Amino acid sequence: MTTTSSNPATFGNQMNASGVSDAVFALLDEQGLVLAWTQTAERIVGYSAGDVVGRTAALVLPPFEKVTAMSAFVDRCRARNGWSGTSAARHRDGRVLDVSLRMSMVSGRDGAVRWLASVTDVGVPSGDVTSGSVREALLARAPIGIVVRDLALRCTWANDVMESHDGISRDQRLGCRITDVWAGVEAERIEEVMRQVRQSGTTRVHEYPTWVPATLGHDHPFAVSLSSLQGADGQPLGVCSISVDVTESRRVRGRLAVLGEAGKSLGGTLDVMQTSQQLADLAVPLFADFVTVDLEQSVTLGEGRPLRVGTLGERLPVLRRAGMASIRPGVPESAWERGETVPRPYDAPCFQVLRTGRSYLEPIMDTSPGSWIDQDPALAERIRKNGIHSAMLVPIQAQRQLLGTALFVRTENPMPFQECDLLLAEELVSRAAVSLDNARQYAREQTTALALQCNLLPRRLRGGSAVEAASRYLPADIDRGVGGDWFDVIPLSGARVALVVGDVVGHGIDAAADMGRLRTTVRTLAHMELPPDELLARLDDMVQRLAEEDTDDSDPAATVVGATCLYAVYDPVTRKCTMATAGHLPPAIIDPQGRVAFPDLPTGAPLGIGLGIPFEAVELELPEGSLLALYTDGLVERCAWPRRRRRSRRGSCTR
Repeated sequence: MTTTSSNPATFGNQMNASGVSDAVFALLDEQGLVLAWTQTAERIVGYSAGDVVGRTAALVLPPFEKVTAMSAFVDRCRARNGWSGTSAARHRDGRVLDVSLRMSMVSGRDGAVRWLASVTDVGVPSGDVTSGSVREALLARAPIGIVVRDLALRCTWANDVMESHDGISRDQRLGCRITDVWAGVEAERIEEVMRQVRQSGTTRVHEYPTWVPATLGHDHPFAVSLSSLQGADGQPLGVCSISVDVTESRRVRGRLAVLGEAGKSLGGTLDVMQTSQQLADLAVPLFADFVTVDLEQSVTLGEGRPLRVGTLGERLPVLRRAGMASIRPGVPESAWERGETVPRPYDAPCFQVLRTGRSYLEPIMDTSPGSWIDQDPALAERIRKNGIHSAMLVPIQAQRQLLGTALFVRTENPMPFQECDLLLAEELVSRAAVSLDNARQYAREQTTALALQCNLLPRRLRGGSAVEAASRYLPADIDRGVGGDWFDVIPLSGARVALVVGDVVGHGIDAAADMGRLRTTVRTLAHMELPPDELLARLDDMVQRLAEEDTDDSDPAATVVGATCLYAVYDPVTRKCTMATAGHLPPAIIDPQGRVAFPDLPTGAPLGIGLGIPFEAVELELPEGSLLALYTDGLVERCAWPRRRRRSRRGSCTR
């Protein structure tokens, strides 16, 4: 329970934090004449009470300048018991302000009517814009209770909503102070705050608990904004209170806090399946009992482009289950596992959601004969068996591209979904959509790079008549993507064979393309019958030239293009193997008895570094039946340093 006072600099923030979104602006009669003014209104539009009271509200609200327009507006407000929307307000200095205005009807004795104008927002956002917009949209739907009191703090005007707040009827309330109709310490505290507001002419926000008989005694927290009403002479005429049940707004703020945390956790991976599962896990049990996330198959496979909103034909896109969560163990509500295709009937809401890009809310599931659910007996049975009674379907889209749908369901929670739940679901999905789109683009790039690398690597190794060659290729890990590792076996004259393994620095399409250029260059140099050390020297020169040609002078950091390479030539006649390395790991040699040895090779500098260190070759004699294993560093890093990121593992073996 708190009591806070406001000032021009902090009033809006305090009101939002307390859950009261409306600030008293003015009290009007049915002809639009201003009967009472507030300091809040003076701060917003610059007019004092003496400037406005007794004059038409059109002085401040330009849309009501015509009498006919004002009469039509009053009739419309009477028919709807109020009005809310955006409007224009004229500042005293001539500026026109955009405001969110609410007109509320209050009644007095003998059926007399007055109108209270309250301002929700004056176009000055504070805090998180996205969360703020959701919060304001939710609070704008909250019914507000209004009571206008005279200088003796007796009720003179009230609206019908107040009875639902404290159980006191308007007839009981009119002409009475709050302590006359509501006994207790809290009533005395509120009345004391009213006296302070009346004397100071300011606005204060007070929070208090109360209960309504219809709610069987359950406490409800309320926030009330108390404003001093002033006459033409600037003296107080009374006090106006606007009260709001902040139970739901507190719940909303709690959910928005979770959404804030969601923004941090949802961007932590570039895997669409993992991100989808995170989305489902966040929503359960935050506001749903069962959630599924189904993605268009191009998103899960990293191939092609997803469909755009509004381009669907008569057939639905293929959706695959990417994430699901339930308050029940084993997720019994789902008939499909992650990764499986999820069929949807043509007349299901999913089709309209994907076609229009708009969410679908079904507070009470319709399983009656003839409904779309009734057309699928298996689905209808699953809904009845699991107690599914309320659902929301939200499209997952980014940049007008359809990524999939997220289904939110309630089973054990008896409350049906409402518009506020849909707003929160859309906010959560929109944050997840950004991460999913990033992951989709990354997956697509890695798929392209992997296909390029596979096409650039040898499809079959030929070691000639004296050497048996075999290879094992494993794609790069998900975290870092496809690398630039390659291997080759090149037949030479005199039954000799060249064995090559290399690793280009970097990942993705660029690394795969660089790998293809290096492999082609090595094959060209190998047919020139160059010894290993000279071949690596020429290859090093070529890499440096490519780096200079491809480098943007404005980006000096991009001038270094590195690669490691091991080049060996085996002569089956002499059983001599000559090899040299440019920063690459030495091969493993397994003799016919199964003993393993690693030759002591001069390491040499990686290609393209430009250190000017000459490469050195080493000649070894391999017994007949020996096994020579060439590999990249990812193979040994996985074994020796398990906490480091694993890179792609390539290898070739010759016997």
